[in-house]
Amino acid sequence: MTTTFITGANKSLGFETARRLVEAGHTVLLGARHRERGRAAAKALGARFVQIDVTDDASVQAAAADVAAHEGTIDVLVNNAGVLGKVGPVEEYTAADVSAVLDVNVVGIVRVTHAFLPLLRKSPNPVIVNVSSGMGSFSMTQDPARIESRYALPLYCASKAAVTMLTTQYAKELKDVKVNAADPGQTATDFTGGLGHSVADGAESIVTLATIGPDGPTGQFIDRSGNLPW
Repeated sequence: MTTTFITGANKSLGFETARRLVEAGHTVLLGARHRERGRAAAKALGARFVQIDVTDDASVQAAAADVAAHEGTIDVLVNNAGVLGKVGPVEEYTAADVSAVLDVNVVGIVRVTHAFLPLLRKSPNPVIVNVSSGMGSFSMTQDPARIESRYALPLYCASKAAVTMLTTQYAKELKDVKVNAADPGQTATDFTGGLGHSVADGAESIVTLATIGPDGPTGQFIDRSGNLPW
């Protein structure tokens, strides 16, 4: 039985990923900041709710302690929680706007990963999946043929570029853990105002990386079609 912890899993891509992994036979621990929404989502899926705010050290440590007490280990960590951040004229951005996005999208991954590493290392096949984006790819955002080139989202793009680089560097350092990044692509969620492909299609790359075996890749950045440029 594979035990998987997913952050930001009460809606959208996180919820769909949780649904697919429950369906695949995983024991899913559904992490969410909002207690009532998280409990409702977990109940709907047959998962267990674990409260977690990825921007709060105490909350993250409490979540790891909760999982240690109940499951004792996890096999897969999906760092899915993320925010879009401020959108609009770049001259209106403040340092606080930047910090708020980085705190969730990048520092949140560091907080959660380090808190859950001791539990992951009890697994015979520990896996970390960081949900990144093609919007953080220099190649894709500069390619006129790609939809990523049509948008200017400096804060979000910078944060996702950091997520992908963080992934590749952690993959080098954590020799005993497979660490990869998934790009859901433009998915019809509240982030995109409902534009893009289905949430089921968006979750495909996340589920693929969450279900790799002992011979699976590490340090990769993929979408549902395969490896991506960065």
